Amino acid sequence: MEKDAFIKNSILLILSNLITGILGFMYSIALSRELGADGMALNGLIMPINRISLCLICGGMLTALSKIIAEYKVKYQYNNIIKSMRTILTLNVIWAIFIIFILFLLINPISEFIIKDERVIYALRISCGTIFFMTLSNTFKGYFYGIANVGIPAVIDVFEKSARIFIISFIFKFYSPGSITAKVTAANITISSGEFISLVLLFLYYKVNIKKYHNRFSEQPDRTKTLIKNILVISLPLCLNEFISTIFFTVSTLLIPKRLVAGGIPYEEALTMIGKFSNMSVNIVSLPMIIIFAISIVLIPDLSQKLVIKHKEAVKKRISSVIKISFILGLSVLIICLIWGDNLGRVFYNRNDLGNYIRFAALSAPISYTAAATNSILNGLGKQKTILKNSLIAAVIEILIIFFLTAVPSINILGCGIEMIVTAIVTLIMNGIEINKFLNLKFSLTNIIIYLQLALLFFYCIKIASNIIKLISF
Repeated sequence: MEKDAFIKNSILLILSNLITGILGFMYSIALSRELGADGMALNGLIMPINRISLCLICGGMLTALSKIIAEYKVKYQYNNIIKSMRTILTLNVIWAIFIIFILFLLINPISEFIIKDERVIYALRISCGTIFFMTLSNTFKGYFYGIANVGIPAVIDVFEKSARIFIISFIFKFYSPGSITAKVTAANITISSGEFISLVLLFLYYKVNIKKYHNRFSEQPDRTKTLIKNILVISLPLCLNEFISTIFFTVSTLLIPKRLVAGGIPYEEALTMIGKFSNMSVNIVSLPMIIIFAISIVLIPDLSQKLVIKHKEAVKKRISSVIKISFILGLSVLIICLIWGDNLGRVFYNRNDLGNYIRFAALSAPISYTAAATNSILNGLGKQKTILKNSLIAAVIEILIIFFLTAVPSINILGCGIEMIVTAIVTLIMNGIEINKFLNLKFSLTNIIIYLQLALLFFYCIKIASNIIKLISF
């Protein structure tokens, strides 16, 4: 039954994430056609600020809540589930208001001295509301993932992404914002509106769902101090990890245009290059990553429950399966992008200049997809401090590579692609060593070689078929 539940929830989330990923991609395409490459890059400069704020408020909270609530559920401690949710919601609201108030006061200095582009001021103000809505939404999602009821947040995510497309289409059709400032602000209004809709729906479903636990009290709940401690023991290392990673991400995001300019590329052209590589090509390569994220959401509470009841062999089997799926999926992405890179650029963004960027970004896919899965595995094993250490090392390497390579005229923006490959390799090696220490997994080198050979064969078969189709069409 547990296996069936894991597979059922994984499939449900994969389907949901595929739908939301497609909808998100459609939104990204619609946005890119309105904003252009430079507008997309400018909008991208706002994201790190949002990520830092969100991380400071509720970093690691979704993962910690899903893990803790899963453990309470398997122990039939329903009273602790109810009390934990009340406590965390209260803390998150108070803390969110405090951080957002500080952010609102600092918007002008941030836009002037950090982003160095005052066109983002209004968008940053709008994003304050987005951050508050996302904080509470993540709390409710953590509850639903913990009780293994993934269907509710899945359906709501689909609805929210659909609402974004409708809202952005409505704004640009009826209000036609002209300047880049107005367009970027409109994009952030769309995101904030979508997050508000998502929060309202999650809250309503939560209020209905939580009622069933009120009649199942098994014992007196733990003290509030103990409940908070249980959450913070998991969430604080994750929060610190997310915060440091986000700081480094912010530094690298703001560093890229500066280093490109240092390499002799004009600022506007640098923004265009960033838009084409980071905001378009990498988006295409990362799209199937939603499958890994879907599995990871179910994996963390699943591993936690199995460790509580000491099913170590089941844990090993689950981890091996997830790693194999991730590696094969990454190989498939690499093959598709290598063969049809030009076509993907035309289909998704109606551009003929993305093919080489897509191919280069895809080189990291097999490793980065597997590395992402190992991060979730370590979370499920309770190795948050290891994730923090490994992420810090990878982030330092990322900054160094971007700093030195993107300023080289012959490499320029492709330095970001090289950084993706190197950091993925380093992360995978470090995470793999830690997982192996804990569970002593045995990976067959023969199987890896067979997978690579099959991938190579698959690549050539598709390449030959593609060439035959071209010849026939002419």
